Amino acid sequence: MAELERDIERYFVKCVQAVGGKAYKFVSPSNRGVADRVVCLPDGTTHFIELKRPGGKLNELQRRFAIEMMTLGQNYDCLWSKEEVDKWISDHTSILQPISFSVVTGP
Repeated sequence: MAELERDIERYFVKCVQAVGGKAYKFVSPSNRGVADRVVCLPDGTTHFIELKRPGGKLNELQRRFAIEMMTLGQNYDCLWSKEEVDKWISDHTSILQPISFSVVTGP
């Protein structure tokens, strides 16, 4: 049975959460073609992630967004399967060093 894009996306979100990150759904009504998710990892990095089913295709606006993000030096990836999600998680969490910070709560 072929993997569906929504199943890959759900799996991705669970994997990101499992390593302490957040995978926000990215919707920009006036900018079609943006990545599906904006991911914030515990090491302070941010990634724009497009998720597709195996055999899926980026449309022209998604290709333009990918090029724009890479031109701007942003972290952008398109993942095509749960196996690619696993590899992405492994590649981006093997070096995670949680950053520490303090919260000022008042005078």
